[in-house]
Amino acid sequence: MKILLSILTFLSVILSAQGYLISNVPLPKTYVENLDPYPCDEQCLQTYLNNDMIFSFLAHATSKHLNNPQQDEARLISISILNLGSFEEEKKLKIALLLPYKKIGRYATSTTNAAFAYLVARNQSFELKTYNIQSEGFEDIADALTQMQLDGFEFIIAPFTLKGANTLLELNPNEEIYFPTINKKDVNSTLPNIYFGGIDYKAQSDKLLKEAVSPLVIFYDKSKIGKELALYEENQFKLKDANLSQIDDFLVPRDENITVVKYSIPRRVTNIEEQLLYNDEIMQGSMFINTPIVKTSMIMSQLTMYEVNATNVLSTQINYDPLVLSLTQYEDRQNMIIANSITHNNSIFIETNSLLGNDIVYDWINYTTTVGMDYFFNKITKQDKQYKIEMVDNQMLYPIELIMPSKTRFIKYESIVEEPLD
Repeated sequence: MKILLSILTFLSVILSAQGYLISNVPLPKTYVENLDPYPCDEQCLQTYLNNDMIFSFLAHATSKHLNNPQQDEARLISISILNLGSFEEEKKLKIALLLPYKKIGRYATSTTNAAFAYLVARNQSFELKTYNIQSEGFEDIADALTQMQLDGFEFIIAPFTLKGANTLLELNPNEEIYFPTINKKDVNSTLPNIYFGGIDYKAQSDKLLKEAVSPLVIFYDKSKIGKELALYEENQFKLKDANLSQIDDFLVPRDENITVVKYSIPRRVTNIEEQLLYNDEIMQGSMFINTPIVKTSMIMSQLTMYEVNATNVLSTQINYDPLVLSLTQYEDRQNMIIANSITHNNSIFIETNSLLGNDIVYDWINYTTTVGMDYFFNKITKQDKQYKIEMVDNQMLYPIELIMPSKTRFIKYESIVEEPLD
């Protein structure tokens, strides 16, 4: 309480100097805003007090009555001495984050930072609260939703897995909930208060397949998204390149030489000589790679090493990552085409995230979280959106651009494929 004693001493000196002259102008109020997105329990509050971090203590001690009597007394004395005002006079912007932290790993922190950075950049009073849950089980989610209702939160950002999203939908919540990680195509939802911000990998694959030639060689890992995309791309390519013709109400292929080759690359495999060396079946084909960036870089370098002479290398958002510029030689990536949906950049939000060590330029989940925050901010405050991304049938509809990794940066890819006339 050293700081409080110092303030009392300072105010005593000021009052003595004033003598009998008392101004009828009210003293200006002080407002302490909480800029910390993480919760603070009783022990945390005591640590702030013990270290004379009075404003950090006050920022978190927002309840009208604290359970700890000594802490509550310190709060009341501070409010009186510092003439603290309350933000309750304004309509408070309240958004919650529902985080299954064991399932989403580092994104529990990065999505929190993305949401926090957005609100700080908008320069308006807000309350952002995180609710950590152990699992995406029915009881954990239901308990968290109940607590958020009691706390008065009506807008929720939930970076869930597909399984967790389906569980939450079963609860038929009344709150407005945005999933930055899920695309609506992957769930069965008609709830008007549930929104989806996940990137559409299948739409990206469709755009990339227009650049593909036969044979189409698909590399994928054993992740759910890897296996699903491999199957989808195989079917779509066969449909596209079969040049189906209408004969007596039947669709028949004109070209029977369409080839699709698929290779599942286990996580620990670092050499794919067996699949590539002297393999005439895949020579000069299009290589569609559905693996994370490190595995992708290994595959690309070996395509060059074993002289596959690929026509092009195709990849979705999975490999829109600056690491591709450093993990591969230019010779390996000069024919690479990547589909990208992070097309709307805002320098203020980028810089605010950067101060927190966060990335919204290449990390699509952080980006879609920011877009969702913008959507909720607009709904709550009626202020203009900063991201001109259309919401169609409760799904964010991101534009898709094709880009190429050049020697030092990503550049726009100019397609040589003619678009069909309407």
